[in-house]
Amino acid sequence: MKQRNRDKSGYLQLIRGNRSFRYLWAGQVISLTGDWFNLIASAALIATLTQSGTAIGGLFVVRMLAPFLVSPIAGVVADRYNRRAILIITDVLRCFVVLGFVLVREPQQVWLIYALTAVQAASQGFYFPAWNALLPDITKPGEVGIANALSSATWSVMLAFGSALGGLVAGVVGVYPAFVLDAITFLLSALILFRMPYRSTLKRDSDQSMMAGIRQYIDGLSYLRRHIDTFSIAIQKAVLGFFIIGFFQVAQVTIAEQHFPIGEGGSISMGLIYVMAGIGSGLSPILGRNWARDRDRRLRLMIAFGYVCASVGFLICSTLISLPVVLIGALLRGVGGGLVWVLGTQLLLQIVPNEVRGRVFSTEFALYTLFAAVSSGSTGRLIDTSLGVSGVLALGSLILLVPTALWLLWIFFGKRDLVATSAAWHKP
Repeated sequence: MKQRNRDKSGYLQLIRGNRSFRYLWAGQVISLTGDWFNLIASAALIATLTQSGTAIGGLFVVRMLAPFLVSPIAGVVADRYNRRAILIITDVLRCFVVLGFVLVREPQQVWLIYALTAVQAASQGFYFPAWNALLPDITKPGEVGIANALSSATWSVMLAFGSALGGLVAGVVGVYPAFVLDAITFLLSALILFRMPYRSTLKRDSDQSMMAGIRQYIDGLSYLRRHIDTFSIAIQKAVLGFFIIGFFQVAQVTIAEQHFPIGEGGSISMGLIYVMAGIGSGLSPILGRNWARDRDRRLRLMIAFGYVCASVGFLICSTLISLPVVLIGALLRGVGGGLVWVLGTQLLLQIVPNEVRGRVFSTEFALYTLFAAVSSGSTGRLIDTSLGVSGVLALGSLILLVPTALWLLWIFFGKRDLVATSAAWHKP
C-alpha cells in the first residue's frame, strides 16, 4: 500500500513540479482526444460508403504505411533539429489536413480519405519519434519511468474517452463534426507546446547536407546492428503491430458495423470497443511497472505476459456471443497491447543514449507501422473469405503464441546490452 501511494505521489509530483512535462502532457491530452475522433469517424465513413472489409483494411494500411515511408527522414530530423519545433509544426499541419475529410460525401470520393490519411499519418511519423526522444530531455533520470508510464496511461485514457465521445458524436450528429473537432484539438495542442519551456540539448552538426543525413540514418541502423538486445526490444512493437494492433483494428470495425451495429456505421459500438481497449492499455502498464519497478528482467517478463493476455482476448472476441463478451475480450487485448508497448518503450529509454535516440525510436516506429500495415491489409482480405471475422480472430489467438515463445527464449538465453552512455554510443 505504501509503495502504491509513493507511485501516485510520484505521478502528481511530476505534473506539479516539472513545468515542461506539464505542458507536453497537456498538449498530448488535447491532441489525442481529436485523434480518436478522427479514427472513429473515418473508419465509420468508409464502412458506410463501401461495406467492404478490404476497404476498411486499406484505411489502416495507409495509416501505418505512410509513417514507415518517412521514418528514415524522421529519425534524422529528431536527432538533428529542435524536437519541440517538430511537434508544433506537425500539429499545425494536421490541423489543416483533417479539415479535408469533410469534403468526402460519395463512394467515388473514398480515395480522398486515403490521400488525406496518408499525409496525416506521415506527419505522425515525424511527431512520435520526436516526442519519445524529447521525453528524457525534459525529465530527470529518476522521472523517466514515471513520465513514460504516465504518458502511456494518458494515451490509453484518451483512447477510451476520445473513442467514446467520438463514437457518440459520429453516431448521433454524424461523422463530419468529429473531423472539425479533431482539427481544433491539433491547433490547441500546438499553442500549448509553443509555451513549453525547452532548450535543445543536441549538438548542432556543421554538415547539414542530405548526404550527412543519410550517413546519420545509416549510423543509427548500425547502432541497432551492434546492439542486438536493443534491436530485440525495438522489434517488439513490430510484433505488436502485426499480431495484435493491425490485426484487431480491422476486425473490430467489422464486428461493430456488421455484428453489433449501434449508431451510424456502427460508430457507437466501435467506440465502446475502443473504450475497453483503452481502459486495458491504460491500467496494465501502470500496474505492470509497479511490479517491475524498472527492473530489466521483470519488464521483459511483463511483455511476455502481455502477449498471453492479448491471445486470450482474441479467443473471447472470436465467440461473438454478444457485445458485452466482445468488450471483455477487447479489454484483455488492451491489457496485452499496453504492456508490450509501454514496457518496451521503458526498456529503450533506459539503455539508448540521447544522440541516437530519435533514430532508434523512428526505426522502431517504422517497423511497427510496416508490420501493422501488412497485418491490416491481410486481415481485411481474410475477413472477406469464408473464415469471417470469428475464424480470423480464433486463428490470430493461436498464432500469437509463437512470438510469445520466441520472446521468452530471448529473455532466458539472450545476451543483454549494457546501459549506454551519451559519450560512447559510436562504434569503438
